[in-house]
Amino acid sequence: MRPAGLDDELEEYKMSQPHLGQHDTQRPVFRAENGLGTAGFVLGLVGLVFSPVPLIGVVAWPLVILGLILSLVGLGRANKGRATNKGLAVAGVVLSALGLAICILWAAVFTKAVDDVREESNRVATVVYEVTGDAEEVTITYTTFGDGVNSSQETAATLPWTKRVETTGLGKGGSLVVTAGTGGGTVTCKVVIDGNEAKTSTASGPLATASCADF
Repeated sequence: MRPAGLDDELEEYKMSQPHLGQHDTQRPVFRAENGLGTAGFVLGLVGLVFSPVPLIGVVAWPLVILGLILSLVGLGRANKGRATNKGLAVAGVVLSALGLAICILWAAVFTKAVDDVREESNRVATVVYEVTGDAEEVTITYTTFGDGVNSSQETAATLPWTKRVETTGLGKGGSLVVTAGTGGGTVTCKVVIDGNEAKTSTASGPLATASCADF
């Protein structure tokens, strides 16, 4: 038999314990959705590092764009209380935006360079070869660079002598070599490109050579 009053004490003990209802036992546990904000920060950082590097910077485009999108989504989650890494998401937005700006700048510079090369390649340059002096029976050899290489040789009984040619291409230039006859005298070569003097040289004496090259 139980001692007197034991049942009353047991009942009193049960009543003193906290009551755990069905609602309390099924309360959901909060899990912060920080994954997208963190991923956006990482992608933005890596993209920013790669963006200033020539050629390799091409891979920065998808990184910074994806990083910006994920960081914005992560920031939205943080603002709604679903994530706790708001600072990291904001940093991801900033880094991705900077990387994207650098990529756009590189693209503009590259486009401008391509346009300049195309324009220079199609530009027509006027080259004027001039030979003056008092030598006779002068041998003149001139070579013009452009889309191709054109070389010619002429003999001028007397001076002055002039030749005008047009050329296109990236490597515009050429050479002018003048050799005096056996009778000697003075010869002067001059090259003018688009109205600007590019090269001049003078020589004198029998078989003396004046060379205007590397212009």
